[in-house]
Amino acid sequence: MRSAGCAVNDYADRNFDVHVERTRGRPLAAREIAPWEALAVAAALALAAFALVLYLNRLAFALSFVALAIAASYPYAKRVFALPQAYLGIAFGFGIPMAYAAVQVRLPLECWLLLAANVFYAFAYDTEYAMVDRDDDAKLGIRTSALTLGRWDVAGVMTSYALMLALLALLGALRGLAWPYYAGLGLAGAMMLYHWTLIRDRSREGCFKSFRHNNWVGAAIFAGIAASLSLR
Repeated sequence: MRSAGCAVNDYADRNFDVHVERTRGRPLAAREIAPWEALAVAAALALAAFALVLYLNRLAFALSFVALAIAASYPYAKRVFALPQAYLGIAFGFGIPMAYAAVQVRLPLECWLLLAANVFYAFAYDTEYAMVDRDDDAKLGIRTSALTLGRWDVAGVMTSYALMLALLALLGALRGLAWPYYAGLGLAGAMMLYHWTLIRDRSREGCFKSFRHNNWVGAAIFAGIAASLSLR
């Protein structure tokens, strides 16, 4: 579904991407493929995902339609919402309630806490991404958190990171995870402070480097979870 969402996003932004330095080389913007081809790819991927959902229970099946609606509508959120990065967090994180529904056939409190942590994380890293395109987006009239927050953009990123870590720490306590989990969170927090050094001057290069560095943040948290579970 994320791949389908990416195809829809490029289709929706094809007339904007040609005016943005970072995105003008995308296949649709560069006219390497036709718009209908992007929609065909999105439809094929969505159908493949739907085929998998058919094997799940009724709750997960019902949630799949909500997930599809959110993923398909996200590309247009930046035309309406002042903080579309939060909408992206819901779109990217909706696999969380679907997973709980598929396994537990319910949506407990920890499901929503984990989704909230994911929303804050996506808001942080995608705001870094939006800071790269700030000037181009302002000219095109695209709404992003980087533009909405203005001079508070860096503070918004760091606050979102902090809230994400706080929620993950709470989840660790609720699940009784061992010390390696918190060590992973600590390492992730140190990386986030490194991100602050990259984005505080708002340079395009620094913001993009910070955005791309988030794979290591995720790796640190994953390693902490794996190490904690190995001690059980």
